[in-house]
Amino acid sequence: MSAPTVDVVGIGNAIVDVLTHCTEDDLTRLKLVKNAMTLIDTKTADALYGEMGPGVEMSGGSAGNTLAGIAALGGKGSYIGKVRDDQLGSVFRHDIRAMGVNFDTKAASDGSSTARCLIFVTPDGHRTMNTFLGACTELGPNDIDADLIKSAKVTYMEGYLWDRDEAKEAFVLAAKIAHEAGRQVSITLSDSFCVDRHRDSFRDLVHNHVDILFANEDEIKSLYEVDTFDEALIEVRRHCKVAALTRSEKGSVIVSGDSVIEVAAEPVAKVVDTTGAGDLFASGFLYGYTQGFDLATCGRLGSICAAEVISHMGARPDADLKTLCQGAIPA
Repeated sequence: MSAPTVDVVGIGNAIVDVLTHCTEDDLTRLKLVKNAMTLIDTKTADALYGEMGPGVEMSGGSAGNTLAGIAALGGKGSYIGKVRDDQLGSVFRHDIRAMGVNFDTKAASDGSSTARCLIFVTPDGHRTMNTFLGACTELGPNDIDADLIKSAKVTYMEGYLWDRDEAKEAFVLAAKIAHEAGRQVSITLSDSFCVDRHRDSFRDLVHNHVDILFANEDEIKSLYEVDTFDEALIEVRRHCKVAALTRSEKGSVIVSGDSVIEVAAEPVAKVVDTTGAGDLFASGFLYGYTQGFDLATCGRLGSICAAEVISHMGARPDADLKTLCQGAIPA
C-alpha cells in the first residue's frame, strides 16, 4: 500500500460566510435562536441579508475552516465540497486555494446558487447562524474522489452536511474507502440541533465508521441522550478510538480507551466572536495527530488555534498559527 501524500481531506458544506455584529434585541426582533445553526430558504436568506449591518464576507463552512487552519499550520490538506459556477463559487474556490488547500471538486453548472451563511454575533461573542445551503445540497457519492480519500491519513467530515440522504451516502462511501486503504475517519458533530435531527443515524455512523470524533459538551450529551458530561464520557469511550470533546472556557477532554486527558483552555484577552472555535480546535488537533504527536499535545494545539480564532471576527486565523504553536510542538 502506498504511503499517504495528504494529511487531511475534508468533506463539507462549501459556504461563503457573512458576519455582522448585533444586539440581543436584534435576535429577538428577527426571531433567531441564539447559538443555533438554522437552515433557511432563498426568501429568508434575502430578507435576513437586508437586515444585516456592515459585515465581513469570506469563504467558510465548518470543514473548510478546519482545512484552512491545517494549511496555516503547515499541514497538507484537500477539500471536497459543492459550489455553483457563479460569483460566490469562484470566490470560495479562490479563497480556499489561496489558503493552501487543494480544491478540485467540479462546480455545478445548474441548480441552486453557491451557499452562504448569515452570522449574527452578539456582544458576548456568541454566534447565531442562518444557512442557505444552495449547491451544497447537491453533493453526493459521485463527488467522492476515491484516489484522494486513499491518499489522506485522515478523512474529516462535517456533521452539518448530514441533512440529506445523498450526503449520508457520500460520507459512508468515503469512510469505507478510507478504511479499506488503511486510513482513519473523523467527524465533527457540528451542532446539537443537528444531532437532535439525526441522532440514530449519527450514532450508527460514529459507532461503525468513525475513528476520531469531535463534539462539544452539548452535542455529545445530545448524541447519547444523557444529562451530564460524565455520563457522555462513559458512552463515547466505548465506541471511538479517540474523542476530542470541547467545553468552552473549561477547555477540552480527550478520551482514548482508558485514558482521559484534560486540556486547559488557552487565555484570551477578549472573546470577540466564537464562530469557528470548534473548527479551529479540530485544525490544531488533526494537524498534531497526523504529525504523530501525543494526544495531550494535539489537544493543546487545538486550544491554541481555537483561542486565536475567537479573538477576532471571522472563522479563519488572523495571526500566524505556526508561530503561536511553536512552544507546544515537541522538539
